[in-house]
Amino acid sequence: MQSDAEKRLIELGIELPAPPVPLGAYVEAVQTGNLLFLSGTLPAVGRNIAYRGRIGGEVNQDEGRAAARQAALNALSIAKEHLGSLNRITRVVRLGVMLATSGDFVELPKVADGASELFQDVFGAERISVRLVYGVASLPLNLPVELEVILEVA
Repeated sequence: MQSDAEKRLIELGIELPAPPVPLGAYVEAVQTGNLLFLSGTLPAVGRNIAYRGRIGGEVNQDEGRAAARQAALNALSIAKEHLGSLNRITRVVRLGVMLATSGDFVELPKVADGASELFQDVFGAERISVRLVYGVASLPLNLPVELEVILEVA
């Protein structure tokens, strides 16, 4: 059964942001065979940063969820730019969620759901991924979230 992710975005009222540009010496996406690997995606809109700091510190749980969702939107934007259409995605294979936390913050899965739920809404429950969630001391640019995404494509 083929998913119509593009139609689903419209139904959800989601407009993808412009794809982010690399902040260093790397590319945003590499495809090998039927797998598309995305570089770590951040919760930025263009070069503007909405959230800075650690979750459980300067960033609360709801802001962390919103940052995870924004990073997932950026991942979709990168994938669409590379593939031409999100309808080519047959499965989200793996989602790695790195969260910069205050150290005593333990609700990491709830924050990571900001990204997972977006992918589920766009691709359907049968196409979502396995997931790893990590609490880390810091992330690039003092951001609270970075995603690693691997997609299966047709």
